[in-house]
Amino acid sequence: MSTQAQPVPGPLSGAVMLHALADHWWVLLLRGIAALIFGFLTFLWPGITLLTLTMFWGAFALIDGVLALWTAIFGKGGMIAPRWWLAIVGVAGIAAGILTFAWPVKTAIILLLFIACWAIVAGIMEIWGAIKLRKEIEGEWLLGLGGLLTVIFGVILIARPAVGALAVAWIIGWFAMLLGVTWIALAFRLKKFKRT
Repeated sequence: MSTQAQPVPGPLSGAVMLHALADHWWVLLLRGIAALIFGFLTFLWPGITLLTLTMFWGAFALIDGVLALWTAIFGKGGMIAPRWWLAIVGVAGIAAGILTFAWPVKTAIILLLFIACWAIVAGIMEIWGAIKLRKEIEGEWLLGLGGLLTVIFGVILIARPAVGALAVAWIIGWFAMLLGVTWIALAFRLKKFKRT
């Protein structure tokens, strides 16, 4: 009778990443809710000033970054990949939030570059996460879609930096609403995989 040892998933496997995300599904839910609130506020006040928009976005980026970094630091087990992946997203969000609060009166172009850089970095990390999860979970495309939307958003902001503050508010509002819905849907899918 021969028994073969089952391979142990490595720290970069999709199964390890799935369980790390599923154990903290609620953090993704909070990130989605924060994005929806931010998007709603931009629609609630369409004549919003650039300074107010800067503060709203800085708060969103900071909260999102703190939640992602918290998960990276306090996640269970010795999972290297999800931790460094979430740490990059978290540090990028915190840095973007702090830089936004440090220079609130700078031009719209500087604000757009902060937002665009954060969006591209976070989006690439989310696409990478979706690729790692593709064999582990149905609906991984939601994370990939969120990442793609985030990268596209960042590229649009870099390509069109001279748009007016009102147009920026609408673009950011739509992005935040779409991203929030995507993150919330993914959070509830991940909840099904939570280890008990």
